[in-house]
Amino acid sequence: MKTMNRFTLAVMAILCSTLWVTGCDSENPPPKAPENRTRGAYASVNGINLYYELHGTGRPVVMLHGGLSTIDTTEPFLSTLARSRQVIAVELQAHGRTADIDRPMKYELMADDIAALIKHLGFESADVCGFSLGGGVAIQLGIRHPSVVRKLVVVSAPFKSNGWYPEVRAGMAYMDADALAGSPPHEAYVRVAPRPGDWPVLVSKLRQLLAGEEYDWTDTLRTLKAPTLIVAGDTDNMPPAHLVEMLGVLGGGKADGAMGNPPSSRLAVLPGVSHWSILTRTDLLEPIVPAFLDEPMPAAKP
Repeated sequence: MKTMNRFTLAVMAILCSTLWVTGCDSENPPPKAPENRTRGAYASVNGINLYYELHGTGRPVVMLHGGLSTIDTTEPFLSTLARSRQVIAVELQAHGRTADIDRPMKYELMADDIAALIKHLGFESADVCGFSLGGGVAIQLGIRHPSVVRKLVVVSAPFKSNGWYPEVRAGMAYMDADALAGSPPHEAYVRVAPRPGDWPVLVSKLRQLLAGEEYDWTDTLRTLKAPTLIVAGDTDNMPPAHLVEMLGVLGGGKADGAMGNPPSSRLAVLPGVSHWSILTRTDLLEPIVPAFLDEPMPAAKP
């Protein structure tokens, strides 16, 4: 029974957190390919061939998926953003069409990859939206490469390794490639991966990152200059108190809007929304995220 509980936690943490909602909610269909998908391309940066796609036109925004996911799992939110801006959708190290390389999977290294990609594409800066694993990468991108990040949207991602609910992180420690074989994430991976046999490598490296690495970004998060919108569901994989703490670290949560000088960071907790359903809730995201990105930039901090 104990083994079964651990396996159940692993499935919950991974299958649901990657938006493969077929087995989680019968009312939500599995993710579809983005509308009007452009042909994807590769950028050789930092020794990795990073797969990306461009969708729409306008101000650039980088879209970063969650663990064991592909670009498709950011739908339908990706297409919503692409109506008014150019979305640069990326598949991170070892995920989807981006093959793994001989290095650990680290938030910091993947953030360096995205910074290099933004420059490779000729942009001075871009807005960045990251979900779950991609949200951690987005945070590190803003910390390590402030000049390339205009605004930041962090969706369902903690800033400390213990920010996840304990049972969720415990489940991550029991991710197993064989146990997940035949699951929707595995099937999607083998359809597009340059080396489908690397599935165990992806699962192993992701397990080490999510369950084996201890981190607390409090001090460096205080230095983040980009205006930041934190978004999560009220039944997400981290408690609302953690999100409020993150907002406070970023200088938000002041009484009465900081007396007419509101902080540039915001928090949106979406009602009745979970970790695995959040990117499907465009009815709640569309009024919030584009409006935040479209607001004028605040005066630069001294």
